[in-house]
Amino acid sequence: MLKRVATVLLVVASLALSGVALAQEWPTKPIRLIVPFPPGGSTDQVGRILAAYLSPALGQQVIVDNKGGASGSIGAAQAAKSPPDGYTFLITFDTQATNPFLIPNLPFDTRKDFAPVMLIGVAPMTIATHNSQPYKSFADVVKAAKAKPDSVAYGTIGAGSLGHLAMAQLANLGGYSVVHVPYKGGGPLMQDAIANHVPIAIGSAFLVNPHIKSGALRPLAVTSAKRIPSSPDVPTVAEQGFPGFEALAWWGFFAPAGTPKPILDKMHAELVKVLKNPEAREKLSAQGMDVVASSPAELAKFVDGEMAKWSKVIKDNNIRAGD
Repeated sequence: MLKRVATVLLVVASLALSGVALAQEWPTKPIRLIVPFPPGGSTDQVGRILAAYLSPALGQQVIVDNKGGASGSIGAAQAAKSPPDGYTFLITFDTQATNPFLIPNLPFDTRKDFAPVMLIGVAPMTIATHNSQPYKSFADVVKAAKAKPDSVAYGTIGAGSLGHLAMAQLANLGGYSVVHVPYKGGGPLMQDAIANHVPIAIGSAFLVNPHIKSGALRPLAVTSAKRIPSSPDVPTVAEQGFPGFEALAWWGFFAPAGTPKPILDKMHAELVKVLKNPEAREKLSAQGMDVVASSPAELAKFVDGEMAKWSKVIKDNNIRAGD
């Protein structure tokens, strides 16, 4: 009996030592960070900020790989199917929690096929318009939509994105109808909004606010419960006829399921260091992001909550992929 116990303890100890050795050796080659949206969007920007700090910290280049399409599901599928060896990670957006309820036969399971690493941060969305448009507030948009149904179009980063769901929920609550114009990411959306090809745009504050600061767009509302410090003059949607309304964009860092825990722990530790760096933190928070830097368990719990919340909105509003 004692011999058997000693053998078990020896095995446990050897596994622990091998895990430590694995974490110490990793990484020995460049790391791919999949961004499931085109260049120019908020997820791309967040990924590039993190990669710039992670590369010297890990001693290997962290390469941002944009794999856009299908509201982030194409890039997410590639990440899910990648070898779980610590050389592929995914930084994704709020569509990660809504795609399972919108896209038939999704080629991955959001909960089972990814190992959570960290909730990087959250941010309200900003609803904005081109300066030549007549709208001075979100209430003006609602008024126009009620006066003439489907006369107002709005653009989002894609069908089923949080912006799409939020606007659909607002239309349902307010008893009006508007036309949804889905784009293939934040970059293309902002290009058309700045060119006045789409009258209303909704995207994360991280994505939209730089174009407001430059004077290219005019803000109409934010989707946080309270006004945000970086835009104190911009009223909330809740202030404009929708009390209690809140919708927050978020950015999460994941690995393929099965990635060794010592590697996940080391990556998490390096991300914590990056997000404690005042310079890196400022680059994120200056655009409206509330940096969270969560534990893996907190990210998993957060995603579960988002899936429960927005699946109900999708069902209640009969939203389908491609709408």
